[in-house]
Amino acid sequence: MSAQHLIAGVHSVRTALKHGSGSVSGVWVEARRKDRRIKEIISLAKELRVPLNHVSRDELDKLVPGANHQGVVAKVTAPAAQDERSLKTLISELQEPPFLLILDSVQDPHNLGACLRSADAAGVHAVIAPKDRSAGLTPTACKVASGAAETIPFIQVTNLSRTLKWLRDEIGIWVIGTAGEAEDLVYSGNLTGALAIVMGGEESGLRRLTRENCDQLVKLPMAGSVESLNVSVAAGICLFEAVRQRRIKQ
Repeated sequence: MSAQHLIAGVHSVRTALKHGSGSVSGVWVEARRKDRRIKEIISLAKELRVPLNHVSRDELDKLVPGANHQGVVAKVTAPAAQDERSLKTLISELQEPPFLLILDSVQDPHNLGACLRSADAAGVHAVIAPKDRSAGLTPTACKVASGAAETIPFIQVTNLSRTLKWLRDEIGIWVIGTAGEAEDLVYSGNLTGALAIVMGGEESGLRRLTRENCDQLVKLPMAGSVESLNVSVAAGICLFEAVRQRRIKQ
């Protein structure tokens, strides 16, 4: 049974209403707010026949303590992860080279949510992760994703190394993994065309079989005293380097 949770903020609620495929079961708006953004959310809720509640700011504060709700809260059903069959269908229907983000054992739902948000912003077609030892689409991950969990396919696979091999050998996707000990910088990698960028988990990075199924390993230049970046920050940098290269090639 899908879990329900509350999301807060104009962008998150508007995205859920526009792209949530009926996942929104209720909306609460601050009664005193009459600005354009709130009016748009009210209009969307009425159009979709979602129950609408006009409440005080104090009531919103109690619904989502500590959140910057911006005068609007919604109750949504968490989106479901998809599987290998969905991945094959998605790739077969693409009209452009696949652009994928793969997370190898990222276990913190905050990191997963941030990666989904960056992937959506960068135009990634799907985010892929193994079913075991990885974060799923929990309420926390969906909240951090700020609507991206409803718009970008999140695919959990049984065997990540087998999926990588299939992407490389049968689909022709160039698989680039990130590793601190790599010799090449991410800026020297070819991030155009059919591409999958693979990020390692928070503790140990890429697993051995994952590394073996990468065509190239790259790293970010680290000039300071820290040895590595948070996985969601590193993913955002790599994704938008790919965006930069792809735009130059157009």
